Amino acid sequence: MTRREIMVKLLTGIVTGVLVLGIALGCSGENETSATESVGTTREKPMATRIAEADQAFRNRQYSEAGRMFEEIAESAEAEGDDVAFVEAAAMRARSYLIEGDAESGRPWLARAEEKADTTAAAGWSRYLGVRGRFERENGDEETATKTFLEMFEYCSAHGLYDRAVDAAHMIAITGDPSEKLEWARRGIEMAEKGNMIGWLGPLWNNLGWDYVDAGQYDDAIEALRNARDYHYMGTAEIPKLIADYSVAHVLRLKGELEESRTAMTDVFERAQELREGGNPDAVEWIGFSRWELGELAIAEGDAADGVPMMREALGELEQAGMPAWDASDWEKRNARVEELER
Repeated sequence: MTRREIMVKLLTGIVTGVLVLGIALGCSGENETSATESVGTTREKPMATRIAEADQAFRNRQYSEAGRMFEEIAESAEAEGDDVAFVEAAAMRARSYLIEGDAESGRPWLARAEEKADTTAAAGWSRYLGVRGRFERENGDEETATKTFLEMFEYCSAHGLYDRAVDAAHMIAITGDPSEKLEWARRGIEMAEKGNMIGWLGPLWNNLGWDYVDAGQYDDAIEALRNARDYHYMGTAEIPKLIADYSVAHVLRLKGELEESRTAMTDVFERAQELREGGNPDAVEWIGFSRWELGELAIAEGDAADGVPMMREALGELEQAGMPAWDASDWEKRNARVEELER
């Protein structure tokens, strides 16, 4: 898992709503459950409520708890013969395993969801497609994953599941070819803005900003990432705010605006330390990333004597955060850069 994928996982955790106020999108503002019921899904309210509660736990990044909840729902739905609820719960049990780094345990659950997935049951089929695409991406087959997410986008758009359509656009912006990424990032933003899906706009603008970074379009990147930051600051979670500020400060360095970047990155570093002292386990890697950036800033200003030790210390923090496992390539590049600078 790359640094960007870590950002995606953490930032999409703040998507807390499925309320669609999309008159411009042709829907009436009902929540996702009522939208799926309107296209023929039959599901008893208690089961729908349990799924909604498990979804909320997942969005809050309580992945182990959410996985347990989805597994219990799947077992109940199977006993009751509720195939739609079973597909939703089994697919999300698979996704819970995947996001915790245990894809092998998730694959049997995805296979069980596939057995009962039905294109006429929108709630289950759309959920299954979203998880199937993520496993295809995990397998390294981004081309197939992109096709699955495109199918999901078209299906969800046709069935009024606009929140899930935005999710599909968001994933195409990650898995698609370079020529597709920017188009789909903008498309997702447009749909989320029309539907007033505030929770999605931070992650979507963040993705677009990093696509611009990859393309070397730093002026466009800084604008997009500042938009992302505005939306992340509407929430209460501190890590998404930290990531948003880190992203802006990083691009300021790339643009050569070193003094402004240093001020912003120092603030990120100090806040990350406070979060770690407060017991937040996600803070360690951002201490490492921000310390590394401060080292890069020192190097850019000609102060290798200060910069290289900071980068070496940052490697220790990133190792503590598990970077060699979730981004071996970047880990090797960073070590090679420090070794070259030390020589």
